[in-house]
Amino acid sequence: MKKFIIKAAATAAVTLAIGAPQAFAAKYNFTFAHVLMEDTPNAKAAVQFAREVEEKSGGRIKIHVRPAAQLGGDVEIIEQVQMNLVQIGIPPTATLGNFEPRMQILDLPFILPTYDTMVKVLDGPAGRQILDTLEEHNMYGVNFWGAGFRNITNNIRPIKSTADLKGVRMRVMQSPILISQYRAWGAQPTAMAFTEVYNGLQQGVVHGQENPLANIATMRFHEVQKYMTLTNHAYHGYAAVVNKDAWDSLPEDLQQIMIEAFNNGRDLARELTLKDEQEFLNRIRDQIEIHELTDAERQAFVRDSLAIHKQFEKVVTPQLLKTVHEAAGIKP
Repeated sequence: MKKFIIKAAATAAVTLAIGAPQAFAAKYNFTFAHVLMEDTPNAKAAVQFAREVEEKSGGRIKIHVRPAAQLGGDVEIIEQVQMNLVQIGIPPTATLGNFEPRMQILDLPFILPTYDTMVKVLDGPAGRQILDTLEEHNMYGVNFWGAGFRNITNNIRPIKSTADLKGVRMRVMQSPILISQYRAWGAQPTAMAFTEVYNGLQQGVVHGQENPLANIATMRFHEVQKYMTLTNHAYHGYAAVVNKDAWDSLPEDLQQIMIEAFNNGRDLARELTLKDEQEFLNRIRDQIEIHELTDAERQAFVRDSLAIHKQFEKVVTPQLLKTVHEAAGIKP
């Protein structure tokens, strides 16, 4: 952690030195750090967000975007946001779950069964309730960005049911829910850093992985995988977070400008993600065997997943689980 703090401080110093005229012109200088490559939808949205905030604030706020894990991985970025070394981040909800257990609710399989349900839940009162849990950890949650729904790839067999996952070594994020989910489905989950997954798949350390199509495309996982199933079993959400002290330091008019820009960034990321997903699928259809779950297969997956919701009810709290279930139209 120490090296990332030093790196963050050094980067900030360089920013002030190189961009001194801008720094003096702006009353608020915020660093926006994330791990995504610059050509991904959310990274492009982050650049638009920064531009919009600077323009609409009349230069009172300057946003310094630091993509591609320049300031560390998601865990390090979350810690830096908490300490106000970095002011803004868009870490995955699964990673935030290691800091705030209730955030894990969004990683329960099939908790957001459709795209429209995802929008309704995340952009509505239930989503606001989830974001408010971050205030206890010195972060203000603004809204939810995301990279699309996760799908499963592997090198063993086509996955049409949870039974097909038996014995498959699946790479997952460091998330209690994801580890429990794949164990319940009969797989052998292995936590592994995102940057190590390609080599892990290529060398057979793991047989498969789950990710949204945008991430699979960016990291070229399809090059080292034989089968893909479009399960869409979980939305790969990012929570847009701001250090609480930095957020509270802004006057109300600048907070409104930030919120509007965050919402526009979220919407752009979703729009670009949907477009990129279709283009990606069209491009790789002759490189990997793709299976789309039938309605019956999907319902079987859902039935095999509801026990995981119950297992984590106390972790995410019964009240919050009931709120999200009702908003999503789920009847366990």
